[in-house]
Amino acid sequence: MLTKRVIACFDVDAGRVVKGISFVELRDAGDPVEMAAVYDREGIDELVFLDITASHEHRNTVVEMVRSTADRVFIPFTVGGGLRTTDDMRLMLESGADKITINTAAVQRPALISEGAQRFGSQCIVVAIDAHTEADGRMRVYTHGGRRPTELDAVDWAREVVERGAGEIMLTSMNTDGHQDGYDIPLTRAVSDAVEVPVIASGGAGDSQHMIEAVREGRADAVLAASIFHFGTHRIADVKRQMQQAGIPVRMERADYDDVL
Repeated sequence: MLTKRVIACFDVDAGRVVKGISFVELRDAGDPVEMAAVYDREGIDELVFLDITASHEHRNTVVEMVRSTADRVFIPFTVGGGLRTTDDMRLMLESGADKITINTAAVQRPALISEGAQRFGSQCIVVAIDAHTEADGRMRVYTHGGRRPTELDAVDWAREVVERGAGEIMLTSMNTDGHQDGYDIPLTRAVSDAVEVPVIASGGAGDSQHMIEAVREGRADAVLAASIFHFGTHRIADVKRQMQQAGIPVRMERADYDDVL
């Protein structure tokens, strides 16, 4: 089994990290750059920054955040939110991001995925999929921060984005997001089984056991969490150690430090 990654997600609103439940009820969690530095020291494998209210009016704020983060951390990080063109992608990558993620823009114009992959390489292109499992069992894709339903099926859309050049999928279940009751295993497994690229399980992490289940049962390549780290419920080192004890290979070098926050 390949090494599995533990990723922290920062939902950023006007320069602050926020976290909600099922994409609403947001509360402040701190300064993104300062938090990124702490997470780096604690042994997180990667970071994801999502500008959840992205607009051109505060794009400069995001660019400065990316540059400041690149100066402070030594781990890969991904940036998304409001990126609509390859020039938007280039700006973030040149500012220090290792990867970019697109969601609504990819649904609105799927060719953007191919354009980004051709210009920067598939390894830089992460397509985020926000999915809601409906009462009839359909796994429907939503856009605009979970506010607008589409007619896309999550599994079919995952296959298409990979065919267009996406190098990774960040899959968030709107049903489980923020509830800390566990990831959406059926959704995660359905998408993981359908594509050849890494799938990041997102939405619902409450403890290390949930992460273990996402890897074992959901066949995720990485697990993403926010609330359990942001509000101090669990330490990264403890989560990784428990995953390792369960037989899941994780990177432990920096996560073994005891003198960090």
